Amino acid sequence: MPTKTPTQSNFPPHLTVSITSPNTTTTTTRPPPNILLLLHGIGDTSATFSTFGRALNLPETTVVTLQAPTRLPFDLPGFHWGDDISFDSNTGALDMDAGFARATRTIVDEVIRGVLVQKCGYKLREIMILGFGQGGMVGLVCARELGIQPKVQDVGDSGANDGGGIGGDMALSGVISIGAPYPISGGVVGEKNRTPVLLVAGRDSEVVSDGAVRRTKGVFDFVELTRYARRGDGMPKSREEMLPVMRFLARRLRSWQGVPEGSVEIS
Repeated sequence: MPTKTPTQSNFPPHLTVSITSPNTTTTTTRPPPNILLLLHGIGDTSATFSTFGRALNLPETTVVTLQAPTRLPFDLPGFHWGDDISFDSNTGALDMDAGFARATRTIVDEVIRGVLVQKCGYKLREIMILGFGQGGMVGLVCARELGIQPKVQDVGDSGANDGGGIGGDMALSGVISIGAPYPISGGVVGEKNRTPVLLVAGRDSEVVSDGAVRRTKGVFDFVELTRYARRGDGMPKSREEMLPVMRFLARRLRSWQGVPEGSVEIS
């Protein structure tokens, strides 16, 4: 099917989504060849995190910011991705790794397969996830889940709509996880996933520890790690900290530049 840019009406009404179109001066009528799916951290919202997507100002990329499904308890602001609420026994803070079965079903089945692939015609290799904190964990779990060959009922009677390309390759364009590794609750199933992964973390991070990096590399074939010179696993605060993210995006995002209008990709 022809690719089309996703709109608010394509998504189920129970999802809160912000869509940012690329700033472009080209005359092409083709939709942007890339989707960047943003997943915020604990206590944030899609409206707030979408400002980061706008600041990226990526060419030929539609940015879709998805809001987590569950409000935080105790009148705390924002939303979270976990199946449960748990607290870190050492710090007393909310534990990021709270199980993600419900969020994974929503993102994989409703957002990626249901809207981006089946309704809008994108292939998985044209979709990238960038998540912060708990959103990064969810993104990694979703990439692993998509890497498992889907059942027939997930994609219809033909594998032609599964976005996988030749040989059932179910890899995404990539996952950027800022401040979070693959979660312990995610488990490990089957062969390693071929989605390229960039882990971003602070120096001496307790969350993205050496053991957590090894766990992530046990799930994904291609894992790149970059650490800030400073402590803390927050969002990048400078051009130097943002540079590895922009390089990863530049390597993985596709472009229509130089491709004649009406061309057909042959896989």
